Amino acid sequence: MIRPKPKAMIVAGVMSGTSADGVDVALCRVSPAAGSTHVKVLGHYATKYPAKLRKAVLAAMDAKNTTTAELARLNWRLGEIYAEAVQAAAREAHVKPQLIACHGQTIYHQATATNYLGEQLRCTWQTGEAAVIAERMRVPVVSDFRPADLAANGQAAPLVPMFDYCVFRNAKRSRVLLNLGGIANLTVLPAACDAEDVLAFDTGPANMVIDACMERLLGRGVDRNGATAARGLVMEPVLLKLMRAKYFSAPPPKSCGREQYGETFVTEFIAACQHKGARDEDVIATATAFTAKTIADAYVRFCKPEFKRLAPTSKVDFLAAGGGVRNLTLMRMLNDELKTESARIRSIDEMGLDAGAKEAAAFALLGWLTWHGLPGNLPSATGARRPVVLGKVTLA
Repeated sequence: MIRPKPKAMIVAGVMSGTSADGVDVALCRVSPAAGSTHVKVLGHYATKYPAKLRKAVLAAMDAKNTTTAELARLNWRLGEIYAEAVQAAAREAHVKPQLIACHGQTIYHQATATNYLGEQLRCTWQTGEAAVIAERMRVPVVSDFRPADLAANGQAAPLVPMFDYCVFRNAKRSRVLLNLGGIANLTVLPAACDAEDVLAFDTGPANMVIDACMERLLGRGVDRNGATAARGLVMEPVLLKLMRAKYFSAPPPKSCGREQYGETFVTEFIAACQHKGARDEDVIATATAFTAKTIADAYVRFCKPEFKRLAPTSKVDFLAAGGGVRNLTLMRMLNDELKTESARIRSIDEMGLDAGAKEAAAFALLGWLTWHGLPGNLPSATGARRPVVLGKVTLA
């Protein structure tokens, strides 16, 4: 396929993350700019998965028992869901997309090689049928972004740092971009950095463990505003034991997901807390503190040395996005953990970007890059051996 010369386009970025709670659509105008790419968010639409669909998605993630038919049906049903979300977003914003960039729903991600049929193998799988979206919208769709980076020996995550680099790098100020989705990840942008200077990695769970504990213990899928955690006490012995896990001291590049922090982890975590006499709210407080502690630890271990090395005198902006910014207890805990570092975390809303729209907007950018035959990964973030064009194109 011959790629056109880069031009401004209206792109719908579609994101459903590891929390598996729903779909975000960001309608963006993406255009070439001097030495970079400009992204302007024109509209943001969010919708929850129907309860039965979310149950099916969660059941498919790292499933021990499922059927080929179930996985195939889920793939096609998600395609319809994504198409409906883009249609609703376009109606609401009165904007017609020229391209759709759909991340899909991750149901399995294994960035570390394990033996399979006598060979060492890594793999990743995002589902949601792109052909359905293209047919319903009559617009080309870019999907399946992660495999190309994984094939180039990368982690296939995080991919949002390309957006961070294009949109938030600054000549005079260093910036840390924190995403609080199901998994938490950091992007480090030293002042006046080049692409190869960008550091990014997953720090551990953000909302994933909190939400799962809320569902198990209280029958609610989210701790709204962090109110439950605010009433609880942190089980410090449990927290200290969790922090000894090798993942947190391992240097980037690295990524994690539901495979590490899914049902098995949650079962063991709740049991450990209850063994120490924890009430339900204490379990939620400890899960929230675990997120805050792992992020702060990652900042001190890996981010500060980069600033010292590349931009020692610059001031640092610490900007957070994702659903976790609405959790006031989590944000308070994060700021408490970082107060000795003279770092205050602010919502990315203060920069004029809806905190819930950021990941979807990032995939709008990545889809635009793919359409024009341009690389979308940052090897310094994913560990890939080279920059690669991400995704697969489905024509309408």
